[in-house]
Amino acid sequence: MTFLHFILQEGPVSVESASGMKLTLLDLAIKGGWVMIPIVLLSLVAAYIFIERYYVIRKASKEDTNFMNRIKDYIHDGKIDAAMALCRSADTPSARMIEKGISRLGRPLHDISTAIENVGKLEISKLEKSFPTLATITGAEPMLGFLGTVIGMVRSFYAMSQAGNNIEVSLLSDGIYTALITTVAGLIVGILGYFAYNTLVVRVERVVFSLEATLTEFMDILNEPLKTGR
Repeated sequence: MTFLHFILQEGPVSVESASGMKLTLLDLAIKGGWVMIPIVLLSLVAAYIFIERYYVIRKASKEDTNFMNRIKDYIHDGKIDAAMALCRSADTPSARMIEKGISRLGRPLHDISTAIENVGKLEISKLEKSFPTLATITGAEPMLGFLGTVIGMVRSFYAMSQAGNNIEVSLLSDGIYTALITTVAGLIVGILGYFAYNTLVVRVERVVFSLEATLTEFMDILNEPLKTGR
């Protein structure tokens, strides 16, 4: 039974060989050698980063659909303090952008827009925190798996050279286990990490589009008094 089939099968986390000996997931990991240690540790780090970033990005993407309408009413009524208080209570990237814009009221519109864009860049940078680490782990895991493959093959050939003409399958099993298990483990983690990374990137891009729309809407609000006065 292959390791991949073992992972996908239903039932207890164990597999019984032809000789009747049962191998658990831990047993297979141990047979993978010391290379499995960094593979497992890095997979745990990648899982933590994905879950933590997913929660943060999801929270940042939640917006009050009535937020900009309230900001518009406050600005038109001259209630600047109320608008600032609303931004602080919202505690979202777009709210912090608008708060910076409101704090620059009275200055040229270009300066206001630039200040808001700078805050937006900082907010996106915060959302993308740990992305380089996740990308590095995603690329490194398959390489670690291939390293295990090389180590396993070296062990197998060394065992063959020492055995002379008395070569038995049991002499090669340790090296073959290391070669196959580490390769499969590294590829699985790398593939899952790749999908996880791209999932986060897509969600951040959605936040970027939302922030750009918020900036455009806010600048339109500031331009409205000029239009009505003409």
